Amino acid sequence: MSNNLQSIPDALRRTAQTYDTETAIHFMGRDTSFSEFDRASDQIAAGLTTQGISPGDRVALYCVNSDTFAIAYFGIIKTGATVLPVNLLLKPGEIEYILDDAGVTMLIYHEVFNENVSAFRHNLGNLKTCIVIGDQASDPNDIPWSDLLETNGTVPQPDIDPAEDLACILYTSGTTGKPKGAMLTHKNLLSDTYGVLEAMKIEPGKDRLLVVLPMFHAFAATVGMLTPLLYGCSFIPVPKFEPQLVMDSIADGQATIFMGVPSMYIVLLNMSDEQVKKFDSIDYCISGGAAMPQELMKRFENRFGKLIYEGDGPTECSPVTCVNPIDGERKPASVGLPIPGVEMCIMDKDANELANEEIGEICVRGDNVMKGYWNRPEETAESFHENWFRTGDLGYRDNDGYFYIVDRIKDMIIVNGMNVYPRVVEEVLYQFDAILEAAVVGEPHDLHGEIPVAYVSLKENKQADTADVRRFCRERLGNHQVPRKVFFLDSLPKNAAGKIVKRELRKQGELERGIDSRS
Repeated sequence: MSNNLQSIPDALRRTAQTYDTETAIHFMGRDTSFSEFDRASDQIAAGLTTQGISPGDRVALYCVNSDTFAIAYFGIIKTGATVLPVNLLLKPGEIEYILDDAGVTMLIYHEVFNENVSAFRHNLGNLKTCIVIGDQASDPNDIPWSDLLETNGTVPQPDIDPAEDLACILYTSGTTGKPKGAMLTHKNLLSDTYGVLEAMKIEPGKDRLLVVLPMFHAFAATVGMLTPLLYGCSFIPVPKFEPQLVMDSIADGQATIFMGVPSMYIVLLNMSDEQVKKFDSIDYCISGGAAMPQELMKRFENRFGKLIYEGDGPTECSPVTCVNPIDGERKPASVGLPIPGVEMCIMDKDANELANEEIGEICVRGDNVMKGYWNRPEETAESFHENWFRTGDLGYRDNDGYFYIVDRIKDMIIVNGMNVYPRVVEEVLYQFDAILEAAVVGEPHDLHGEIPVAYVSLKENKQADTADVRRFCRERLGNHQVPRKVFFLDSLPKNAAGKIVKRELRKQGELERGIDSRS
């Protein structure tokens, strides 16, 4: 099998010929074969072309996980246009900013979002056409999705340059400043999906990936949707993370690979023994998007009897850069080895490569690395050391070539001149029996420069106070690492991918500065 393909549409068409009658998507009891998927996305491409979409245009896709999401995604790309998936958790004003920034001319949206669409659509000067999936349109002039499927038009055959032409623009979460659009080419995504296929030992014609992570997110899109569709596996999209629905979907579709983020594994631990049995068809699990606490990994593997392989990668890298080897040594706390086609190294701030075991910035290069940020030449330049992409993650490589993430550079806390890595403190907090979730951030301090502050949520029917938590930490951490304050929340704020959003905790800290909720 080779990844020397001209474009994503070419890759899909070749796979559809090879696996024509086999199931590509199993969604809510409905199967779509590869040949049916190829034809449906062709039909959408023809319909979009009759609506004026041409190569280079940007088309936004605002839709829940479903077979329709995938058909729309590929239909857009088959016109030569660029798909811009919309984060479902964003407020209308945030969506308006992103669509305006990208100069989107068409929006395909699911009817459940018609109220949000009504709030921003008329503020977008470039937006010409809206297509609604379902019956409840935001505006009576919107074109029904069913009309596109019935278009009697010619399937476009755009001349795509895989190295230069954009397949999608993915906006980063904007942890500092406004969100930026990572421009991913056909070559970027084809390179990364092939590396994922090889590294994860995914078997065409056999494996079925359960995709409950939102498909607008890079991890779910590349690993969960693109890799199966481009290489002859099937995937099972789940519209939302409801534990019962997830377990039923696994059993119904006989999923073999489960993809999740740490917060999902925490929730699944509460399932009954009867529900846990529905996990039997799963061969292994993948975790990404956020650091996997080792205590959580142990608890999950003991309960479910399935191994979790941790990997990593930023949106700008399509996104997967590394994963623990499925058929080799798995190192807990490590994000594994670079996948095929990807190089990784550790650099200091002056772009000097560091030796093994030395902490610096993780940098990546390969065909998977983005073309740049949309309309942000200066920020694009700042994010590279020549052709090495700077991930913003602090980490190190061990003597076996495995990579470890210590923390985000911007999350590091400096106490009395000493570095405190929140992830180290969080690993200890997760060992405290009463704690369900934990996150540590820095807070400015007149005397010490910064101090570590912990935000935790407790397990049901468990109790603890600040003194208990600090005492536990003092027994396991240096004095400068022990959280000076502990705030107890019912749950920690998360983004759509289930990752704890520390900037929200910092905002809360600014409001509550000096007020400890349970001292």
